[in-house]
Amino acid sequence: MDSNPTAYVQTVDSTMMFIIIVSLIFLLGVTAVMIYFVVKYNRKKGHKPVDIHGSLLLETIWFVIPTILVMAMFYYGFIGYKEYRNVPDDALEINVAARMWDWDFVYDNGVNLDTLYVPVNQSIKLNMISMDVNHYFYVPAFRIKQDVIGGSSNYIVFKAEKTGNYNIACAEYCGLNHSAMYTKVVVMDENEYNNWYNSSKKEEQKAAVNN
Repeated sequence: MDSNPTAYVQTVDSTMMFIIIVSLIFLLGVTAVMIYFVVKYNRKKGHKPVDIHGSLLLETIWFVIPTILVMAMFYYGFIGYKEYRNVPDDALEINVAARMWDWDFVYDNGVNLDTLYVPVNQSIKLNMISMDVNHYFYVPAFRIKQDVIGGSSNYIVFKAEKTGNYNIACAEYCGLNHSAMYTKVVVMDENEYNNWYNSSKKEEQKAAVNN
């Protein structure tokens, strides 16, 4: 099994690495050329500047190459964007309500929790709304972030491929206790999740009867 918790992680990390490498090459290249020109064409006393005319070839090169690189960055970024916006037919839907300063996860069986429980290797669609101000749903380990805007609904799709506990945070300042708006996503194997789901439904029904 891949060491990353989701396949999407590899997509994001590869795109980021591509951008960093291209940026580093340009940084070193521009710096080297700048130093070379400073040394070679350092103006001496009595030196008269030479009128240099433009080169169509050079102007074409430094227009075409950056354009190709930027379009490549856009392409790989768009591929990643499509991954967490495309909703598979078998996606498990969970409703998420953000408020100052916690997260509520509501399942089809009526269970409402502040921790997100999901089965491994199952596509998950989170239908998200904000009950007050703007929030930002962020799971660093999964490389997914999505705005949760007051007055509108949004969604995000992911599939965890490795069991474990992963942090969920709000990545947009939302008031005094913004820094405390943390919880977890717990990824279980299928049998464990089914047992948890069925038992949590019974506990919810029992609590409703007692009330």
